[in-house]
Amino acid sequence: MGGKNKVIEPEGEHEKQDSATELTLPLEKLNLGPRKKLLVMNLNGLLMYRVHLRDLWKVSKSRSRDRVYGSFLVFKRPFCEEFIKFCLERFEVGIWSSAKEHNMDGALAIAIGSIRKKISFVLDQTHCTDSGYKSLEKRTKPLFFKEFNKMWENVKKSGPFNVSNTLLIDDKPYKAFLNPDNTAIFPESYDVNDVTDRGLDPRGELCSYLEAVADARDVPSYVKDHPFGQLPITSAHPHWKFYSEVKQSLLKERAPKIV
Repeated sequence: MGGKNKVIEPEGEHEKQDSATELTLPLEKLNLGPRKKLLVMNLNGLLMYRVHLRDLWKVSKSRSRDRVYGSFLVFKRPFCEEFIKFCLERFEVGIWSSAKEHNMDGALAIAIGSIRKKISFVLDQTHCTDSGYKSLEKRTKPLFFKEFNKMWENVKKSGPFNVSNTLLIDDKPYKAFLNPDNTAIFPESYDVNDVTDRGLDPRGELCSYLEAVADARDVPSYVKDHPFGQLPITSAHPHWKFYSEVKQSLLKERAPKIV
């Protein structure tokens, strides 16, 4: 009879095979839920206040410092570690500073301690765009921009990040001037003399905003509909002409040379 040699598999055998196949799939092909967005934050002005010894007069004498390293004093912002933990639960987190690498290491150790090992990446001044101009806030300070394209080149291993799922937090709006609109927010700079500061409190406005961003469909749409903090540099900004000239200078410099 035709069915004489038919092999009947034990009940549940197909399920076992399916499970085995599923376990051998690459992680990116498994449905493990939505991927976290990328949150990139600056260091000085958001997580801490770093001041050179010669500028110590800017800090109230009643304000106790957290640590001294080199020629700098570092004042850790209240709720700093709680804020980082809050962000790590909801985002892939990177830190991007326009400071030099050797000036960042000590500051990071003071600001977030052992949590640093959970940060996806740390970028320094070498990953910023040097405009060739000086900053309006300080004539001896180079004007640096933080371009997403340069950052993404260095974080490919962390995930497929792009305009739709990347948010920059910086207390200096001009740092994001070369990036697409609505991909950054600009909280006010940390005032080291404000003893009541709760800007990084996980129950505060910033964290509430970030929680909504984490749940949003995409970053630009949410930021456009829900502005936060300082305004970005647009044509309405008092220094629009200056930053536009800087941008045009950079574009001209990058344009292909016609021989």
